[in-house]
Amino acid sequence: QVQLVESGGGLVQPGGSLRLSCAASGFTVSSYYMKWVRQAPGKGPEWVSTINPGGYSTRYLDSVKGRFTISRDRSKNTLYLQMNSLKPEDTALYYCARGREWADYEYDYWGQGTQVTVSS
Repeated sequence: QVQLVESGGGLVQPGGSLRLSCAASGFTVSSYYMKWVRQAPGKGPEWVSTINPGGYSTRYLDSVKGRFTISRDRSKNTLYLQMNSLKPEDTALYYCARGREWADYEYDYWGQGTQVTVSS
């Protein structure tokens, strides 16, 4: 069955970096629009980034452009999110999701998430 398992979160100081991973099983990540979505405490989900099935086109939330990079490894069937220059407002539960189109909040499966906390 379809499964998405995130890892790589943690506590980091402002300005620091983290790389999140999302290991997929039950399907091939290169066949879908793969997305990262985050949810801060007390707030609703916020779309962060999408990579298209071909892997040559990406989109980002304006507030993370230039700081975050989405990528994937076909051989490992894994999605990544490299996060640099982290800010306290990036603190959230980050989860990966599988979609069938570009629409930010269109997805049919998602993982349990990995917590990212940015604090001094």
